[in-house]
Amino acid sequence: MQAAPLRATPALSRPSVAGALRAVEAVLMRSGQRTARRNAWTSVLEDRRRAKDRYEAEYVLEAAATSRPQAT
Repeated sequence: MQAAPLRATPALSRPSVAGALRAVEAVLMRSGQRTARRNAWTSVLEDRRRAKDRYEAEYVLEAAATSRPQAT
């Protein structure tokens, strides 16, 4: 018994959740509110990046302060 040949169907891409949320946001909010929300999220991401950088710098400084010079 042979399998039936597959029909070529166009691939339908599903919209992403983020894309759907942006579409809802566009309908419900005015452009000024959307801009404010995006700016706030960008600020959150920048704060997180700065906190990570600060933690890494603190770690390096602490490691440098506790290391003893090697005798040669």
